[in-house]
Amino acid sequence: MIRALLLSADGQYSTGDEHMLPAWREQPDSALWLDIQSEITPEIRALLQSFDCNELAIKDAARTRHPPKVENFDSNSFILFRGITELDDSLTHVPQQLAIWVGRNYLITLHRGESVSVEQLLERAAPDHLLQSPAELALALLHYAGGRYLAKLMAAEERIGELEDQLLGENSNEALKELVAYRTRLRKLRRVFNYHQRMAETILNDGCPSLGIGEGGSYHIRRDLYDRCERLSSLCTLYYELCSDLVEGYISLSSHQLNNTMKILTIITAIFVPITFIAGLYGMNFDNMPELHYEYGYFFVLGTILVVAVAMIVLFKKIRWL
Repeated sequence: MIRALLLSADGQYSTGDEHMLPAWREQPDSALWLDIQSEITPEIRALLQSFDCNELAIKDAARTRHPPKVENFDSNSFILFRGITELDDSLTHVPQQLAIWVGRNYLITLHRGESVSVEQLLERAAPDHLLQSPAELALALLHYAGGRYLAKLMAAEERIGELEDQLLGENSNEALKELVAYRTRLRKLRRVFNYHQRMAETILNDGCPSLGIGEGGSYHIRRDLYDRCERLSSLCTLYYELCSDLVEGYISLSSHQLNNTMKILTIITAIFVPITFIAGLYGMNFDNMPELHYEYGYFFVLGTILVVAVAMIVLFKKIRWL
C-alpha cells in the first residue's frame, strides 16, 4: 500500500497514492510525503530509484534486521530506525524496521505492516503543517517512535520495584523468574537503544544536509531527539543493572542461607562422629572386652559421650562456629 500527502506551493494539502507524483514534480516548491507499507518489490525498487535513492540504502531497507544508522547521499539522507509494532508492560516487544529517506522537498517512509508512529504523524501532518519542512517531519517521526519506547520503559520501573519487595516474601521464586525475564528483555532493548543513541549523536554533531547542520535550522529538534535517545539508553542500562543486582543479590542471599544450613549440619555431624565411634567400638561384643563386664561401664560410656559432645560444643562456640 502506498499513500501520498502533497503540500502544494499555495499551501493546500491533498492525499492520494503514487499517482500524485507528476503533480509534485510539476511544482518545485511543493512538498511530498510518500508512505510505503510493503516489501521491496521490483515496482517499489523502481519507485525509490526514481527519487535517486542509493541502491545500497535500498538493500539495507529490504533486510528484515539491520542495525539502525544514518547515511548521507548527494540528493537525500537515509535513516534506518528500529521501531516497534508491539510493546507490552513486561517489555516484550515486536520490532519493526522503519526506513526513511529525506530530501529537500520530500519524505519517504518504508515499513512492513502498519506503523503506529507513521499513522500518528500522518493524522497530524496537515493540521499542524508538519510537511512544510520534511526534515523536521522526519525528526518528529523519530522522536515520537522513541517516545513509545520511553513510556513503556518508565512504566516498567514501578513493576521492578514491586519485584524487589517480593524477593523477600513468600513468592520469591516467581519474582526471581520475572526479574530474569526483565533482564533478558532489557538486554535486547539496550542494544537497540545504543544504536539509536549513536544515530542521534551523528545527526546532532555531524549533521546531515537534508536534516540540518550546525546550530541553525532544526538544531533544537535534533538536540531533543538526541536527548530522548540518550535517556532511553541510560534508563535501559540502569534498569538492566538494577535487575542484575537484584538477581545476584537474591542468589547471594540464598547461598548464604544454604551455607548456614550446611554449617549447622556439619557441626552436628562433627559432634556425632566421636559419639558414633564410641558406640561402634563397644557394640562389637567381643568376649575379651573387660569393659563389657564392668558394673558401671554403661554409665561410664554415656558420661564419656556426654563429655565429648559438650566439649565439642564449647570448642565450636569458642571458634565462633556457633
